[in-house]
Amino acid sequence: MLSCIDVAKYFLALTDLDAGDLISNLKLQKLLYYAQGFHLALFDEPIFPERIMAWIHGPVVPDAYRHYKEYGANSIPVPRDIDLDNYDLRATELLDEVFRVFGQFSAWKLRNMTHEEPPWRDAAPTKGEITPEAMRTYFKTQLMNDSPNQN
Repeated sequence: MLSCIDVAKYFLALTDLDAGDLISNLKLQKLLYYAQGFHLALFDEPIFPERIMAWIHGPVVPDAYRHYKEYGANSIPVPRDIDLDNYDLRATELLDEVFRVFGQFSAWKLRNMTHEEPPWRDAAPTKGEITPEAMRTYFKTQLMNDSPNQN
């Protein structure tokens, strides 16, 4: 199983600096949330083991947040130490699709999108954990709709 940092590095490696792509910690957190949610919905298991919490600006993986906290609201550089041999085809296909669909949006657009979704809304009042069960249930409905997050 990948770690949240492995998944984060993969997303960061997809950044096209020539096209002006930038990934801040806020945006990265939302990409991690969508990767976890769709992985749970498709394969009934998490892509990474770390917990996702409901923070004021949406879902956050605290371990990844702390790892990249030094960048503040600025873009996180493309990692130089990513080992693509750690990623199997199933993971890369899912991560590529999540990035294709959600990577086009700004951090604040993603934040607002997650605020409309039950996993964050239901956990947010207590700033508690967004459980894998809540994510699996919600993201399975998105797969059935065949249009992720068209709220």
